[in-house]
Amino acid sequence: MADTIYNAAAIIALLSIVFTFLRMLLGPTVADRTVALDAMTIIAISVIAYLGYSLNRIIYLDVAIVYALISFIGVVAVARYIEGKK
Repeated sequence: MADTIYNAAAIIALLSIVFTFLRMLLGPTVADRTVALDAMTIIAISVIAYLGYSLNRIIYLDVAIVYALISFIGVVAVARYIEGKK
């Protein structure tokens, strides 16, 4: 039962990556695209954590944490750049 729920959540996460990618392509401003990219990385982090659970490999959680830190630094850098533009 729990595996079915986890698999359904993974499918929903992959579908949401597709929709946020479309939002990133169609976003009218740089801020919209940045938020969409940040949402995609958050969803990807959850997918990596799911893979770590389903494959029973703890190393994937370390990869997810490092990816989250790099994503956060990147979003802060883009936000600083956008803020200085105005």
